[in-house]
Amino acid sequence: MTDLVILVDEHDQEIGIMEKMKAHQEGILHRAFSILLFNSQGDLLLQKRSANKYHSAGLWTNTCCSHPKPNEQIQMAATRRLHEEMGIGSILKFAFKLNYKTTLDNDLIENEIDHVYIGLFDGEPAINSKEVADWKFVSLQTARNEISISPESFTYWFKLIINHPEFGRFTI
Repeated sequence: MTDLVILVDEHDQEIGIMEKMKAHQEGILHRAFSILLFNSQGDLLLQKRSANKYHSAGLWTNTCCSHPKPNEQIQMAATRRLHEEMGIGSILKFAFKLNYKTTLDNDLIENEIDHVYIGLFDGEPAINSKEVADWKFVSLQTARNEISISPESFTYWFKLIINHPEFGRFTI
């Protein structure tokens, strides 16, 4: 089955659907989400993307990210995907959204309105090894230090999220 993404205009209004890979090849604006889970000590759960991912393979990133399916509410999609990738159930809270466009590896273009969600999780994820190679909890300071030392080891969107002005304004 072909994965589809929701195409949107610059105001995040739905304007159609397209096959996911074609949207990334042509750089068409579409809807996405990113999840950041924190433990009760305030550490952030990062995942290392599987080597099999179609872009940004093997890079460290936020807890989970993906695209809602057509006719799927974005928060429900985020909850679904968090369970599929990380084996985690968590109450997610909308934090902010951002629009970004960048060229990635494999001649793909990421052009997304990314809805960022946060939540709490204390425990050990049950990762889907087809999606996730590794995981770790780190403090925000450690994450920022690692990004400054080795920015090429992290996904483009995660670096945007962690440095976004709204990032420090939300509470879980």
